[in-house]
Amino acid sequence: MPIAFKEWAVTVRALAEGEQLLTLRKGGIREPDKHFKLEYDRFFLYPTFDHQRPDLVRQSHRPELLRALEEGVWTDDEPAPDALYRGADIAQPDRVRIRAWAEVAAHYTWTTDYAEKRLAWKRRHPLHVILLRTYRIPRPVTVKVRDEYGGCRSWLELTRELPFEGTPVLSDEEFDRAAEEIAAIASDRQPVMV
Repeated sequence: MPIAFKEWAVTVRALAEGEQLLTLRKGGIREPDKHFKLEYDRFFLYPTFDHQRPDLVRQSHRPELLRALEEGVWTDDEPAPDALYRGADIAQPDRVRIRAWAEVAAHYTWTTDYAEKRLAWKRRHPLHVILLRTYRIPRPVTVKVRDEYGGCRSWLELTRELPFEGTPVLSDEEFDRAAEEIAAIASDRQPVMV
């Protein structure tokens, strides 16, 4: 069965459009041992609406919150088009659209406050900063949202077969240039355990 990485719907859209190359992860309360482990080097991007708040998305990307609801398919009680933008709690959809997959490999949508909150949570655990090379799937695939997909976890085993095919969202040159910029920023930094 294919593996999917659970991420905010607005972030999945940014990754699929080449506007973001990094993601942050520490581990959720439903992770094994409550720690994140980078177990896969290739996975589908699964959009979720859990804990997605407009105040943790940069002002420049808040209009994308209006479009993020397009990643879900509701049969009843579809949320208002601006529900995420207003910070409303919304029910999980019946299905989500898988639009992209990524390989582990400036380019982010979060506010500085969000990054600081991720660092502050579980201070003794490392914050994983993951560079992703993202590929757009030729046609989005709709998958059923299952109860076992809920909660704070990073990895999901999807029950529908999906092919790893698609087009890189950035050309090789664009990706290499962005990755070099990120590497240059990170190269003089030392990991710190607080």
